[in-house]
Amino acid sequence: MISIKSNSSTENAFLVGAIYGSLTRKKVNEHLDELSLLSETAGANIVHYYVQRLNKINPAFFIGPGKAKQIIEHAKSLNVSLVIFDDELSPAQIKNFSNLSKSVKVIDRSSLILEIFSLHAKTKEAKTQVELAQLEYLLPRLTRAWTHLERQMGGIGTRAGAGETQIEVDRRLVRTRISNLKKELSKIDMEKETQRKKRNKEYKIALAGYTNAGKSTLMKCLTGSNVLIEDQLFATLDTTIRKIKLGKNHTALLSDTVGFIRKLPHHLVASFKSTLQEVVEADLALVTLDASSEAINDHYETILKVLKDIGANDNHILILNKIDKIKDESRFNLLKKKFPNAIYISAKNSLRIDALKRDIVKKIDNGFKTIELDLPYEKPKQIAYCQKNVDVLKRDYMDSHMYLKIRGPAKQINKIKAMLNK
Repeated sequence: MISIKSNSSTENAFLVGAIYGSLTRKKVNEHLDELSLLSETAGANIVHYYVQRLNKINPAFFIGPGKAKQIIEHAKSLNVSLVIFDDELSPAQIKNFSNLSKSVKVIDRSSLILEIFSLHAKTKEAKTQVELAQLEYLLPRLTRAWTHLERQMGGIGTRAGAGETQIEVDRRLVRTRISNLKKELSKIDMEKETQRKKRNKEYKIALAGYTNAGKSTLMKCLTGSNVLIEDQLFATLDTTIRKIKLGKNHTALLSDTVGFIRKLPHHLVASFKSTLQEVVEADLALVTLDASSEAINDHYETILKVLKDIGANDNHILILNKIDKIKDESRFNLLKKKFPNAIYISAKNSLRIDALKRDIVKKIDNGFKTIELDLPYEKPKQIAYCQKNVDVLKRDYMDSHMYLKIRGPAKQINKIKAMLNK
């Protein structure tokens, strides 16, 4: 991937947005503000925003060719080495910009997000997931600028065959590496699936929120555990799972995963499937938003879309965090009107956490069922199955059968009922 950080120094950058379709200037400016935060997270210094109104997308440069040349010339004159588009550029568009100037790098939002993920990946799993997403993004964009990949991936079998050009060698190397990374991730997926099965009888809660909404702070507040907390985008990539106690009789497993963001690259969503699976498998999602953000409506829609795309259930509690940052009462009243069923908290100041815990307990009680069963001894497989992934509250050995009183997640109880009714 193109590195944003250049020799450990900050790179000057232009940001480019386009008004087209149903987009308004206000909305595009909001998107560019978010792109600016992403760019700063990656180590860029934003010099200027460019916004152009388009009747249609230009196939050569996305924006108009005249505007494209103007931006490149302006960049050269101000010693700006990086131009970042908020929209995804096609391989042809990136190549055309490269032909305009070799000294100014032009990348898009997807490439920037992948770069941030690469900077923040710490564990083997996260590094594997990010590298896979990067290479799948890179493959259709390979040009002569990406030569000599064999120095990174080389060894036996990397030399060009008869009539094979350098670009063909590079593409072959990338495809081979992608194949190997997918195999590695399959092994990791199997290991994580085994771990998830061991946690089946626990009630599972997943924190799902827009990046930088304060999920990790909330995780620490609910569990008391030490987790990484940084005021920046995508500080958390790896899943953190902790046990939480909610009153005298309720416990649950709470997981914090990667934050969501508008236009999350689809390669990234695909390669982070095993990490996002924690959200899919959860009995309850704590959808967390930054109450102080002006783009809170967009953030909520983005989260709901991602949850739907990955197949998560719709059982969730909406949490508006960072209410300590809201100083205007009219703003707070507007939020309560817009999100009447939300829980308003400040994880940083442990404000209204008890109210959140009470709501979680209600969800747990609604999501669990208790049933009583009489099971004949001549059906040992049924007896064994009815005690898997549930809490056995009572077990009596009668003359002709076993009496069980069990409590567990509704979906597991329903499976048991379906099995007994066959």
